[in-house]
Amino acid sequence: MKINNFGHVNFNPYKKQIEKLDQLQKTTGSDKIQISTEAMEMQKGSRIEAERQAKVEELKNKIESGEYKVDSREVARKMYEFWND
Repeated sequence: MKINNFGHVNFNPYKKQIEKLDQLQKTTGSDKIQISTEAMEMQKGSRIEAERQAKVEELKNKIESGEYKVDSREVARKMYEFWND
């Protein structure tokens, strides 16, 4: 009994996909990055963070040296205003 081969002998069904993928890889260009104006403003915001860090350091130094005093009446008043307004 003889069996005849119908169709292609070395047929690869994924050949077209592979060719398309190869073509896409060849045509891929370089990427470009553009920073928005909001991002530029956020970078400028680092100045505020530096000022905040300086203030934190100043408070740390006052606490360590014993110069920092907490006004308990003022704290209580602000807490009252916060929760009752």
